[in-house]
Amino acid sequence: MYFHELFAEALQEPFTAIAYHVSRHLAASYPDRAILEGSDCDFNKLLDFAKGGRCRLRREESIHNQVAVRWSGEQGIVEYPRNAWFEADWEGETLDVVFMDWGYGCTPYHWIIAGSLDVARRFYAAVCDFRPEFRDELMVFEGGHWARSGKLLRQIGGTTFENLILPEKLKRDVRADVGRFFASREAYEKYGVPWKRGLLFVGPPGNGKTHAIKALINETGRPCLYIKTFESEDWTEETGIRRVFERARACSPCLLVLEDLDSLVSADNRSFFLNELDGFAANVGILTIATTNHPAKLDPAILDRPSRFDRKYHFGLPEEAERLAYVRGWNGSLEPEARLTPEGASLTAGGTEGFSFAYLKELLLSSLMAWVAGPGSKAMDAVLLEQVDSLRDQMKTTAEALEADGK
Repeated sequence: MYFHELFAEALQEPFTAIAYHVSRHLAASYPDRAILEGSDCDFNKLLDFAKGGRCRLRREESIHNQVAVRWSGEQGIVEYPRNAWFEADWEGETLDVVFMDWGYGCTPYHWIIAGSLDVARRFYAAVCDFRPEFRDELMVFEGGHWARSGKLLRQIGGTTFENLILPEKLKRDVRADVGRFFASREAYEKYGVPWKRGLLFVGPPGNGKTHAIKALINETGRPCLYIKTFESEDWTEETGIRRVFERARACSPCLLVLEDLDSLVSADNRSFFLNELDGFAANVGILTIATTNHPAKLDPAILDRPSRFDRKYHFGLPEEAERLAYVRGWNGSLEPEARLTPEGASLTAGGTEGFSFAYLKELLLSSLMAWVAGPGSKAMDAVLLEQVDSLRDQMKTTAEALEADGK
């Protein structure tokens, strides 16, 4: 068979027969070569492996190589093989690598054709074990694909525990928990404890959960995988979940961030998600941090089993001391004529009980805009206190609407 016909003919076979069809023809075409077949997503790092200078790749020109593209706002055009044939130069050896992908959530198959089974296995292990350096980037998973996000990392670069306003005990406990985990691999292994951990940040929106995660990313300096959704037009959610955990295992020790866990995990994908989280494949070195604004929406199998999320941290509405610290921080960033007086800052902190940090930010921003619209007509203290009443009414209306919708 001509190789350019192999893909076209194989893809006409029933799904369950495609891999066998390709394997049989490759074995007949290369009787003196060793062939290693697999469908492990870790091997899909071959292009990254080559970009990292670990091998040289050439596309086989005698066949049509189906290499698809997608757009990444961070990277521009990103290529990935679907049905393609590569020749690889690696450690003095020349190998052929065949990829086939027949869609519908199927993990792409690959065949490594080498001079010996030992060479094929070593090449396979080298690619699967390759860990790209992510310390200066975030990897974001959305639409079934990964994208490097240096831009997002720069956006969070200024967030530290020193400028994070939370109750001191909460900051201290979270910080120590994460630092202890990454520093304790030898102790975990010595006593036979799996080196993995899960933290769940719980509380109403706008109270510092995301900011705490940003501070942790900056402080640990570890690779971070940020998950926006498991959904994709091209893959099932189960495939998305599998890809997320396989990537996390490939770049551990790392942070795996699952924001709004209650919206990521549904009744349809819960069992698959729990299997991956429990680590049927070892999740060594993975610190999973999940957040939820609605813990009641989480299944008890997620919320109440310690081995999945070992520790829950509650991010409640800020107390007066935290509100005052937040107001003072904002106030200090303004031009002198636009600032609250010390008495006005104290009155604001005392009069905003029940406000989240997000509502405090809205209060301060809307007050500034109102003051800018008529500078000098009123002091900032008076403008802000008027805005407190208006925003409190808005908070009440929003809460009533959510309650009426059953949320």
